[in-house]
Amino acid sequence: MENISVYDQMTRSEKEVAIFLKETGIFWSYEKPVYIWDENDRPRVWTPDFCLVSFGIYVEVCGSEDFDYNYRKKTYRNNGYDVIFLHLYKDSFSWKKHFIRFLKMIMEYRAKNFDYVFKNINWTLFFVKECKETFIYIIK
Repeated sequence: MENISVYDQMTRSEKEVAIFLKETGIFWSYEKPVYIWDENDRPRVWTPDFCLVSFGIYVEVCGSEDFDYNYRKKTYRNNGYDVIFLHLYKDSFSWKKHFIRFLKMIMEYRAKNFDYVFKNINWTLFFVKECKETFIYIIK
């Protein structure tokens, strides 16, 4: 029985991205399914090329100018998925900079949102409720 590698299932461009991710220490999963609703509110299962597991971000390696990637971008965005689109066929050199720039941008956006939510939590009510629940649990 022959061992089949996940790399055997990838296109040349996908392999290039996979190797880059591995070299940078970013753990990824290949073609992890995501559940989306299309423009007609129909449920669909799509498989972006990579899921960056630690970040909860997906990567699509675009292989052709003939495919409507704008439709995919819009659909992913409407379903709340952060997806970085890499066009290696356009420029085989700058995609790494593009990837890093967008990864950083998404993570900074998430951090700002977290800070906003964190600052607006009424910590007094939160801790009072936690203490009451703990106290009730201890009494029972």
